[in-house]
Amino acid sequence: MSGLTELALAVVLGGGLALGLSLLVMRLPAWRGARLADRLAPYLRDTADPLGLTPLAAPALHVGAAWRAWRDALARALGGSAVISRRLRQAGWQMDAARFRARQLGWTLGGLIAGALVVVALAVAGRFSGGSILLPPIAAVAGAVVCDMRLTSAARARVTRAQEELPTVLEFLSLCLAAGEGVLDALRRVADVGSGELPAELRRVVLAVGTGSPLPDALTTLSRDLDIPALTRTVDHLVAALDRGAPLAQVLQAQATDTREDAKRVLIEQAGRKEILMLLPLVFLILPLSVLFAIFPGVFMLRVGFG
Repeated sequence: MSGLTELALAVVLGGGLALGLSLLVMRLPAWRGARLADRLAPYLRDTADPLGLTPLAAPALHVGAAWRAWRDALARALGGSAVISRRLRQAGWQMDAARFRARQLGWTLGGLIAGALVVVALAVAGRFSGGSILLPPIAAVAGAVVCDMRLTSAARARVTRAQEELPTVLEFLSLCLAAGEGVLDALRRVADVGSGELPAELRRVVLAVGTGSPLPDALTTLSRDLDIPALTRTVDHLVAALDRGAPLAQVLQAQATDTREDAKRVLIEQAGRKEILMLLPLVFLILPLSVLFAIFPGVFMLRVGFG
């Protein structure tokens, strides 16, 4: 057994022992009484600080405080908390940017541990090389990137579904307004009857208006969060119509028509791109096989004739 293999086994056994001791320490009861600051913290802490980041929180040596420090360091390194918040809102995930950074940190540490385990396994198997040292950092970066890609994919899919629902929702709103209902009542009816991503967002708007937010502000917040060009254009026209007293039913009907035209244009563009992709198997698979089937019998007969 080589020295490198012995070192790998020592790392495995030492890591297992450290993990077991850590679990035992975590399960031990607290032998000291709670501090006065800890007992008063639930009654004095501000309700806008649910994570306990006030000076009355636990000391910095606590595991939760260390985890929050690492999470904040990752957030400062990557930046873009406003972008993350917008994508979380678009994806419909019930978390803030801090919780997402904590999840991303978990994925990063998981990738780092997985890469380290692979390196140890390679060392035990006797296949360790100098390039294997790069596996843990590469796996850590891959974990962070995969977590971010999951959020981006979820946000893009949800925004696409909401964009597809927009023409139907606008037509329904225009029918409700043409029937004599007010704007808020029409939004409430569509939110109650409809199902999907956009009616769910309209339910948020109705709830915000019910709790005291002005309707134009709630609609503007919705368009800014979802960041759909057609919805932003519709909300701008709707807010302008509310301010100037223009007929809302005609405005929404025109916006629904424009949105359907935009959807048709996007569909034609996607069909054009898919048509090009469909040529790839035709050129690289079907056409070579057809040529092979046409040439092979002649080549075989030539070989038989000359034989």
